Amino acid sequence: MKIVIGCDHTACKLKTMLAAHISGKGHKVIDLGVNDGEACDFPDKGREVAAMVVSGGVDLGVLICGTGVGVSIAANKVPGARAACVSEPLSAMYTRLHNDANILVMGARIVSPETARRIVDAFLDTGYTGEQRHVRRVAKIAGMENAPGECK
Repeated sequence: MKIVIGCDHTACKLKTMLAAHISGKGHKVIDLGVNDGEACDFPDKGREVAAMVVSGGVDLGVLICGTGVGVSIAANKVPGARAACVSEPLSAMYTRLHNDANILVMGARIVSPETARRIVDAFLDTGYTGEQRHVRRVAKIAGMENAPGECK
């Protein structure tokens, strides 16, 4: 798979470690930065990674900021992005399995490097079930992008 990864300035070390880990699993990694010493506003990275995922240029995305919350909110503003902020492997697995999440988000201040590796593995090793009940729910999420306050 082709995976895009990005972070803000609080997560440079974790991003670099995870990019190497993902690459070591045989995936192609596109690193959008940032790197040590660079400042960055997390909404910019959230938008950049989400846009690349939604355009189909990559299979999945990984985003990291201090807590993961801000960058997940930013990424989810891009129509078609389904960014899930998780802090343990079980949620990473289920967000792929049931929600067809296309962007994994973590907090560098929240998860240890070892836990982050396990989360990434769970996310990348799990596919979407495609069961009708989940397809219906993911479609409802997609419908909310165009009709705020209305869910069919």
